[in-house]
This record gives sequence, structure tokens and C-alpha cells, in this order.
Amino acid sequence: MPQTNALALALNAELSADGCLIYNMLSQRGKTAYFPSKGILGQSAEAKSTTINATIGTAIEEDGSPLSLECMEETINLPSESFLYMPSFGSPKLRTMWRKLMVEKNPSLAEKSFSQPVVTSALTHGLSVAGYLFLDPEDQVILPDLFWDNYELVFTEAYGAKLKFYNTYDGDSYNVNALAQALAGPVGKKVLLLNFPNNPTGYTITQKEADEIIAVLKKSADAGNQVVVLLDDAYFGLAYNDEVIKESLFAPLADLHENILAVKLDGPTKEDYVWGFRVGFITFAFKNATEVQLKALENKAAGVVRGTISNASSISQATLLKGYEKENYAEQKAQKFAILRRRFDKIIEVLAAHPEYAESFTPMPFNSGYFMCVRLNGADPETVRQVLIKDFSTGVIVLSGLVRLAFSAVAHTKIEQLFANLHAAVQKVKG
Repeated sequence: MPQTNALALALNAELSADGCLIYNMLSQRGKTAYFPSKGILGQSAEAKSTTINATIGTAIEEDGSPLSLECMEETINLPSESFLYMPSFGSPKLRTMWRKLMVEKNPSLAEKSFSQPVVTSALTHGLSVAGYLFLDPEDQVILPDLFWDNYELVFTEAYGAKLKFYNTYDGDSYNVNALAQALAGPVGKKVLLLNFPNNPTGYTITQKEADEIIAVLKKSADAGNQVVVLLDDAYFGLAYNDEVIKESLFAPLADLHENILAVKLDGPTKEDYVWGFRVGFITFAFKNATEVQLKALENKAAGVVRGTISNASSISQATLLKGYEKENYAEQKAQKFAILRRRFDKIIEVLAAHPEYAESFTPMPFNSGYFMCVRLNGADPETVRQVLIKDFSTGVIVLSGLVRLAFSAVAHTKIEQLFANLHAAVQKVKG
């Protein structure tokens, strides 16, 4: 087995100094991860201000500007620097801006220590970076039984981890007791994934449920478990009633316990409606973390980015930054949110107006995000899905025995017809 690089050893030393427990939470890959600050990138950085710079693998015009095709430049309204590589850590200005936005959306973070976000190629890549850093083969990832199927590809197929499920709901409430039972067992490293708003169900926990989850995690940490909490916040902020939590669980977990490492995975994909930009962020926090220790985690994450995709899209990062700096960004975002909120309200109205739909399906609890799920009554979901396509020109997704409806992708004027079609398809299959 090859020796661990000296740079990785230095980062590991920081993450185990002064009683810090984060080193023990790293996977074997995570312990070998480092950012190659002494290689090509480091040498290029040292030569950045030189008159003749023959270090980096880009090309320049005779005047020193990026050598890019004019037909490409004409298609975007961005500086030509956007054609160059971004750092593996991501655009420094965008990282600072996203951190600022995180605090605006989670005010209680203002007085807490957490790392600078590292840019990933959207959420899926961020999850993969987390898997690289924290999961060894046969490690368990604890998560609800209603989950996004890509977790299986990322954690199980790529890193060999096992998924350990608990029941998502207890009636209409989040099943915190089942989560606690899933965390029980021999003391050691635990990896827990929490996803709010949840995909596929479109459910965000209430403040009461959040407090209960925080108490469960603190109890587990007090018992000696070292808990890595992966927070998939892809749909953060898209909540449609006043009962749900207003901040990410990252905020209360950031300084809850030395045995708890909070890993926030988020980005503009769903929040800012830029699905094709493929930009995300990974951010770390734990109680009593020093700036050096947080920087060590950033370096490890950026090292994984460097070793997998080199860096995320420069044009996407530059476009996002330009958008965030616009005065009307917040106003436009609120307008788009209102469109989704109106569709949510329409669903509530339609379901209330049609009690007969209970013969065909039962809605699962939902209050946020892009989706809702229904459990069919007396009909096979896959058969109903096929009938919906063939006879009603309606597309839905079947996951975990449920039918997922992406109301985010359905016009307000078609919401009523969506549920009428679903009811008719179920009745056709049943009868």
C-alpha cells in the first residue's frame, strides 16, 4: 500500500490535535486526501505575478488575455476570464458570497464557526466528495426509507457503503424514535443523512421535530459515538407553511458537540432554479473547531475535487456571482417562489374539494420542496404509471412503492387535471 502523502499527514495532524476527533471520522480515502499545494497548482500560484508565466495549461492572446473563440465570447455576457480554470476550491468571490447568503438564510450561524464553502459540481458531486472523505466499504449510512435513489449509486455502488433505513413517518409526523433506534448499537462512527425538504416526499420537519432530532444526536454523541451528519439541503428555503423549521439543521449542529461533524451539502440548483449550471457547495462545522482545522477539511475536500473533476465550471460560477450581485436578485427569487407556493396551495384546494380521491390514493405528509407523494389504494403503482402515460398523457415517478408528483413541473392550470387523471387511472386499474 502506498505511503500517505506528507501533505495529507499534516492535515491529519491538524484534525487530531488538541483532542480533536474529526480524524477518526475520516474514511481511509479521507485520511489520504489532500490538496496538492506543492505541485503544479502551488508552483503556478507562486508564479502568478511573474512577467513571463509558463506554468499553467491555458493559452493566451499576444496581449495576455485568454485565447478564446470570438463566437464563444459572443454567446455570454461575462469577462473573458470566465474561460479560464477556476481553483479546485471554487471561485473565491463566489465562496464568500455563498457564505454570506448562508448566514442571511440561517441567521443563527452569524456567531458560529464554520468552514468556507468549497465548490462542487452540484449536489451529487458534493455527496460523492462526502462519501470519499467519510465512507469506507461496509460502513453504514443511516437514512429514512423514503429517499432519493441516487444515494444508492453514490454511497453503495461507488464507495461500498451499506444503507440502513428507518421508517420516515409515524403517522403524519417524522419518525424521530425510529431515527434514534437506527443510531443505537455499538459505540463508534455513525454516518447519518438528513434531507429536508425531503426528496421524494416534499416534507420538512417542524421545529418540535427538529428539537427532538437534535436531542437524539446529542445523546448519541454523549454516549461516545462520533457522528457525521450529512445534510442534503438541495431544496432549502422552499417551505410553504409556517410550521416547518426556518433554518437548516446545520445551524444548531454547527456547535452542538465535539463528537458531531455537520456537513452541509447545498447549492443554487433548486434554490435558484439553475439546474444545468451544476454548481454546489460542501461546508463543515463542529464544536470548538479552529480555523486551521476547518481549513484542513476544506483542503481535503478541494483535494477530492482536484482528483475527480479538477474544478467546477468557471462560466457557471461567474454567472451565479454576477446574478447574486444584482439588486433585483432577492425580488426575482421571491417571485419564482410565489409561483411554486401557488401550486402547492392549489393542490391543497383540489384534495379538499375531492374527497372521492381517497378511494384511489392517500397523500403522504408534504409541506415544501418540488414534490409530493401519494400511496395508492388497491392498485399497483407501476401499472398505474404505465396507464397514466398511455391513456392520460401524464407522467409520474414510482419510488419506494409510492407515486411521486413533481408539482414544480406542472402549471397551475394543470394541477386539477393531474389529480383527476391519477384518480381515473387508479380506478381503471382497479376495475
